[in-house]
Parts: sequence; structure tokens; C-alpha cells
Amino acid sequence: MKRELAGTIRGRAWVLGFLFIAGMPLGSDATEALFEVAVEKDVMVPMRDGVRLATDIYLPVREGAAADERLPVILERRPYNKDGCASSGRYYAARGYAFVAQDTRGRYESEGVWHMLTDDGPDGCDTAAWIGSQPWSNGKIGMIGTSYIGGTQHAMAMAKAPELTTVIPVDAMSNLGYASMRYGGAFELRFWNWIMFSSPRGSRQVRDPGTAAVLKEMMDNRKAYLANLPLRRGTTPLKLAPEYQDWLVEAMKNGANNQFWEQNNIVDFPERYKDIPVYLVGGWYDSWAGNTTANFVALTKAIRGPVYLIMGPWIHGAQSGSAHGQVNFGADAAIKDHLGWRMEWYDHWLKGIDNKVGKEAPFATPVRIFVMGTGDGSKAADGRLNHGGYWRDEHEWPLARTEYTPYYLHADGGLSPSAPEIENASTQFTFDPRDPVPTIGGNISSGDEILLQGAWDQRGGPHVWNAPEPIPLSARNDVLVFQSEPLEQDLEVTGEIVVKLWGSSSALDTDWTAKLIDVYPPNPDFPGGFDLNIGDGILRARFRDSLKEEKLMEPGKVYEFAIRLYPTSNVFKRGHRIRVDVSSSNFPRFDINPNTGEPLNDHRRQVTAVNTVFHDRIHRSHILLPVIP
Repeated sequence: MKRELAGTIRGRAWVLGFLFIAGMPLGSDATEALFEVAVEKDVMVPMRDGVRLATDIYLPVREGAAADERLPVILERRPYNKDGCASSGRYYAARGYAFVAQDTRGRYESEGVWHMLTDDGPDGCDTAAWIGSQPWSNGKIGMIGTSYIGGTQHAMAMAKAPELTTVIPVDAMSNLGYASMRYGGAFELRFWNWIMFSSPRGSRQVRDPGTAAVLKEMMDNRKAYLANLPLRRGTTPLKLAPEYQDWLVEAMKNGANNQFWEQNNIVDFPERYKDIPVYLVGGWYDSWAGNTTANFVALTKAIRGPVYLIMGPWIHGAQSGSAHGQVNFGADAAIKDHLGWRMEWYDHWLKGIDNKVGKEAPFATPVRIFVMGTGDGSKAADGRLNHGGYWRDEHEWPLARTEYTPYYLHADGGLSPSAPEIENASTQFTFDPRDPVPTIGGNISSGDEILLQGAWDQRGGPHVWNAPEPIPLSARNDVLVFQSEPLEQDLEVTGEIVVKLWGSSSALDTDWTAKLIDVYPPNPDFPGGFDLNIGDGILRARFRDSLKEEKLMEPGKVYEFAIRLYPTSNVFKRGHRIRVDVSSSNFPRFDINPNTGEPLNDHRRQVTAVNTVFHDRIHRSHILLPVIP
């Protein structure tokens, strides 16, 4: 039975709802709803500078009145409208928690001016202090949320808010200068797309209908603006939302991992993180996958935690799904009770309940991973490739038993553990920034129709806006393909991956891209086979020696380049081939290098580059695979 009624509790206007079960204590760990829920909307919570943030409060109710017991609190701070927290707020409040949802600074109903994450540490601390002073709070706060909202958790943990007791950052924004915003010095255009979406949705400017209409028109014509990069101040309608324009212009020109990207930099500053229990959640096809595993490595060394990690076969924010892109990973891949499993963690650390944490999945060991690729390659009921997989518990990341195995690039397009012994072997290709290699799937978020997320056959078609012809990417002359012979036995690859290239260019600067592909042989359901993207990466040549310092190249000189791919766990089955594609663009996943050496986001020219990959006895270009015996 579920009902809604009006009421007044402690002199404030509330709305009540949900099931009430008499006689159950607020500290109960029962999974069913136990209480009615009182909701107070739009409480304006003051920050230290006088800005007020709009906040909703969800409380369990006993017999028409708020309970006197002080409760642990679950907090979600989001830029996407706190009204979206209603189901979570009611779920946890009905089970004996106070739940607080807040619009971050400058977003929706909150006052102030938005800045990318930089206010979320201080604002989080001020909000936590306010929560701790409320009569319904026991001073213990756990945080919840995904993506940017996961980033607000990291920001609050790095600000060491005294009331903060535990966090579950899912696909969370962090290490912005390393990967997922700037990646190898290149800019991930999904954040260009995010700004184009966010300024017309929830910014303070859209409170004016005329401005809202202009910004929406800009959003609706994103593809046309995408073709006219770089972005300059004052030249597009984004000037009507100046804080969004200013951040995006600066983000696109700051290629180095510098102070601009310091907020939420856990890898370089793990000592700033509060010593609390942390459960990191990520996906092999998530845009923040590399940062999620990097944070686990950094935090396990820096704090007692405990720190847990779970990595599934998911795209961004889709832990409840088991099929992503054109691939099905099996029903077990999904976490169906996405609120309930979190409550198990909160019950343990916020209520002191002895439960599954530390004993049973998904909390039995510090690391839980989904090993992809054990399906039979048939067409699943939903029409997708049955790639399959299974869950496995581990005790560390990277796995201690890893055998790092180089697979070398060969002049004939081969890829094998045998190193090349011939002299002076190389392959050249022409990179024209006016005709970049199109993106087909990968570690992407904020993509909608511009960027495809997840696992896809590396083949164009009407589903790829900038590659509508049904031809494989391997047919392009600017994609170098290196692949193994069909495998004689299954090979598991689990861990962090790097491609080491020796290369030269006719240009002062260029990009190097690499992509790992699981090549399915033809079968009756997929008679053309299936080229499944596993992970990719990029390196802007000017950042070849350091992500902190730019150095242009000397044309024609040979340099060593290390391209980090996203981490993964995949079984390349017997009969499959391991493939590495090398090129110089992946658009619109990453911004296009004009090859001119001009300052980032400030070029006026584009030049064609002739790029050379060396693969001989002296220059043994290879992919280093983390093989699990």
C-alpha cells in the first residue's frame, strides 16, 4: 500500500508517503520499506560566502510524526536537478535513513555561479556541517551518486569533511588532467558536448526564456558547431552562459596536467583523501574506467579505508544493464538492486550492522571484476553479439599473478609475442585532420547521437553519423592494422594496457591512437565476423615525455610514444585474433590535432602529416598485454 498525504512536522511543511510498518526500529536492516516518508522541499542552506543551495530532505516518519531518533544521513549533491533524487530519497528514508538531496552551486534552484567541481569541496563541507547540526542527524554521512555526482563525493572526501563517514563514487570524475577529460594531452569532446547540453539545462541563464531558447538552438545544432572548432570566447551563443564558456575554453587549451586540473586529482594527491571506507564502482566501457582503477591503487596505499573496487562490463552509469552497444554480456552482468546493494554498505558503516560486507559478494574481497568474453559468439535474443562473461573475486589490482606479455607489431601486419628481427622496417600513413577516423563505441559518456557508447563492431553504418557507409574502419588507409594469427587457446587479458610505439612525423605535432580489438571469426549468426572494440587510447605527441610539459617534435626524428589504453578484463577465445589498430585520430571521441604545433584550442590552420610507425629489430613497437595464466 502506498499513499500520499499532507502534513506538518516540527513546524515545517512536509509531504508524507510510503509504507509504514509499526513496531520496527529505525536501525533495522530489513530490506522492505518500513516507514512513511516526509519530504521537505527547497530548504535554502547557507554556504560560508552567503550563497544558498537548494536542498530537499527525506525523513522516515512514525505514526504521522518525525521520529526523535537521530539518524545516519545519505547525501547526494548533484548538478542535474535534485528532483531526480526522489526515488532514492524515498527508498532510503523508508528504511531508516535521512536522505538529503542538493542542487550544486549555480545549478537549477541553487544560488551562485557554477564552476566545474572547484566549489564542491567547500560547499560539501558547509552542507555536511549544516546536516550535522540538524535534530534528525546523528552526524554520520554517507554519499551516493554517479559521474559528476561521484565527483562531488571525491571533492568532499578530499576536503576531509568531519561528518563524512563513507562514500560510494560510481563512474566518478577525478584525475581530470590524466584521463577522461584530458587524455594523453588530447581533449575528450564529450565534455564539449556536456557543456553544450548543460548550459541550456539547469544553468542560471535559462531562467530567462529568451536566453534559454538561444542556448537550446545552439544545443540542437551541435554537429555544426563541432565542425567549426576551436571554440573562442565571444564567438558562439555560449557567451550567454559565460561561466560555461570560460571553463570550456580553458579546458580545451590546458593540455598539460597542471593546476587547472588539480581538483579531484587523487593520483597525485592521495594524502588529501579522508581515511574512510570507500567503494569504487566502474565499468570497462565507462569514460572514467582508468581513473577508477587508478584511484583504487592510489587510495589503498594512502588510507586504511578499507577501499573496495568493482568493475563490470558497463557503460557510463549503466550498472543495471547487461547489454551495451551491440554486445550482450549475459544477465549476470547487471546489478539489478542498485539501491539495495548500496544499503548493505551503508548499513555496515553508518549503522554498525554485521552483514555481508567483508563476507559475501559483492563485498567478499576488496576487488570484484567481470571477466568478459566467455560467450559463444552467437546472436543473443536481443540481436546482439553474445560476448558473455562472469564475475570473479580478487584481492588486489593489478592482479599479482599477471604476466606482462609484449605482442609485437610486424611489417606484414602481424602481431605476435615474437620480436621482429629485420632491419629498417616501418609503415607510413597520411593523417588528414579534415578526414579523421570516426569513433565507433568506446569509453564515452554524454554522447547521445554524437557518440556511441560501449561495445560495437568496428564498422560504419547509418548508426554512425560521421561514417554512414557500411565499411569497416580497417579498410581506411590511415588505420594501420596489426593482428595475430587465430589463437590456439583462450587467452585472458586483465589489467592496465599500454601500447609502445616508435614513430616519427612530418609535422611539429600530431596524435597517436591505438585500439585493442577482439576479432571474432565468421559464424552463421555473424557471417562477416565481428570486430569488437575492447579498449583505446591516445597520446598527443607534444606530451610524449611528460603530461606536465609540452615539447614539439623535430620533423622526421624518431621518438618513443607510450599510449595508455583503458583497463579491461577480456578472454580472447580460441580461434579469435588479437588486433591492434594504430592511427592518429578518433573523432569525435577526441579533439582533432591540426598538426601545426599551434597553441591548443587556438589554431587557425590544418596541415596533413605523414606519420611513420617503426617495427624492426631496433624499434620494437608493441602492445604490453596483462596476461592472466
